[in-house]
Order: sequence, then C-alpha cells, then structure tokens
Amino acid sequence: MRGLYPALEPYRTGSLAVEAPHELYIEECGNPDGLPVLFLHGGPGAGCLPYHRRFFDPAVYRIILFDQRGAGQSTPHAELGGNTTPALVSDIEAIRIALGIDGWVVFGGSWGSTLGLVYAQTHPARVLGLILRGIFLCRPEDIHWFYQHGAGRIFPEYWEQYLAPVPEAERGDMVSAYYRLLTGTDEALRLAAARAWSLWEGRTISLLPCKESEQTFGDPHFALAMARIECHYFMHESFLEPDQILRDASKLKDIPGVIVHGRYDVVCTVDNALALHAAWPQADLHIIHDAGHAASEPGIIDALVSATRDMARKLGAA
Repeated sequence: MRGLYPALEPYRTGSLAVEAPHELYIEECGNPDGLPVLFLHGGPGAGCLPYHRRFFDPAVYRIILFDQRGAGQSTPHAELGGNTTPALVSDIEAIRIALGIDGWVVFGGSWGSTLGLVYAQTHPARVLGLILRGIFLCRPEDIHWFYQHGAGRIFPEYWEQYLAPVPEAERGDMVSAYYRLLTGTDEALRLAAARAWSLWEGRTISLLPCKESEQTFGDPHFALAMARIECHYFMHESFLEPDQILRDASKLKDIPGVIVHGRYDVVCTVDNALALHAAWPQADLHIIHDAGHAASEPGIIDALVSATRDMARKLGAA
C-alpha cells in the first residue's frame, strides 16, 4: 500500500489580490518545471494543510496549493462577502494566468471535488486531468442528510453536541439556525456555534476515530472559517443551479479522470460518486472498502497517490 511522499516545504509563497477585499494565499512545491497540479481543499472554508503537498511526486509535479476566499491564510479571514462558487472559479483562472500555466491537473476532495468539477466544466480546455476524492454534488438531499436528518442516526452522541447551540424551536432547519448564529453579533455565540458545526464533521470524517482530525476541526481559527463559509454556501444552494454538475457532466468526456470514494463515507455518501460516474463513465471509479471521507485514511491515500502517479504517466510526465 502506497503512503504519502516525504514532507516538503514550498519553494515559493505569495498572495494574489482578487475581488476586493479578498487576497489569496498561494504556495508552490516540488519541481518548478514539472507537470502543474492544482490542489483544491474542502469545506468550503477548510484551507490547506501541510500534508496536502504530499500526494504528488515532487520530482514530477509542480504542486500548487491555495487557500480559497476567507479560508486558511487568505484574507479577510472567514469573510462571506463576494464568496461564491463562480468567484472561486474565477480565482482559479486568475491563479493559472498569474503563474503562466497553460493547462494543469486538478486534484480536489469533498468540496474540492465540487469546485474542481465546476471549474473543469467551465474551462475544460485548461484541465489536463481530474483526480477527485469524496465526491460532493451539493444536492439538497446531500445537505439534508448530513446537517438535518440521516447521519445523526449513525453518530447520535456527536449529533446531540451538534444540536446543542440551536434552540429546540429552530431545529427544523438546522442550516438556517446555524446561519443566524454564525452571522450574529455575539462573538461568544458565533465561536461556540462554529466549533460545534466544525466538530460535527471532524468527528465523523473517518471510518475509525481520529484525534488529529478532531483537534484540527476544533481549532477556533479553523472552525470559524469552516463553519461560516460552509453554512453561507449551503444557505445559497452552493451558488449552483439544480443538478448543475450532473447536467454538465458531458463537458468532462475528453478529460482523463479518477474518482476515489470511501465506502463508509458518512459526510458525502457513496451515491454521490456513483451518480457522477454514471454521468461521466469515462472516469475510473475506485470505491475504497475500508474508508470513510477523510483524505488521510490509508486506503484513500493509496488510491490517490496511485492516481497521481498514473496520471503523470498518462500525460507523459513520468
């Protein structure tokens, strides 16, 4: 079973001003003359972590990571204004142009798979290949399953902690109730709600309990951006048209693709991956039978590292 590549540091970091007031944090790692690959983090709002650099052979790939609007080291932190899916797609194009890249491999998981799909459907000529993990189609039923009714029956003790900040009378629409708390003026309520929202995902993200995930998702700085931005997107149907991703899947037919999804993914259930593959049968589908949603699970790592190796070979870069 393949593991991550060794830890590495960026050879270049910087920021890119996009629509005011947003500035994006960008870093590049690996081979400056290698095959460009863009890493798209999840959430929306999660930001990049150091281990995200390690899915790619640094001798082969020019590895580009950035924190999306309001996330990670991008500023302003947890900002909702101007934070939409079309804006993020425009940001990706701005980064590509700023870095002088004609085409790149796009690699994304969870919300990163959503954004990668929308970007590829908008700019198919710029995408050399797609490697996607933990498919998230952002359909109403996907949001309802995880935030309203479904996943809580699998993790009832964690669900009770997710419910706790919301008055009982408002629990019929948890996303709206959380949005009120996360955008309110009471800082203590905002932070408590952010942590409860974020921990709900952090505690359910992997097949087996993972203390590191719980610590990351429970960090106040991480949780505030994650919760506010996710809830903002879900209040606005993720700024997508109904069934947009499946409707436009034919635009992907000429792009080499790999879909990796954990069988026991509770955050984004496996039917997301099956629906995408049915609409995009040219992609290779890998269901990992001993994994949940997290990119850090051994079976997921093995499949993703294999996919980046095979994609480089397919594109003549290795």
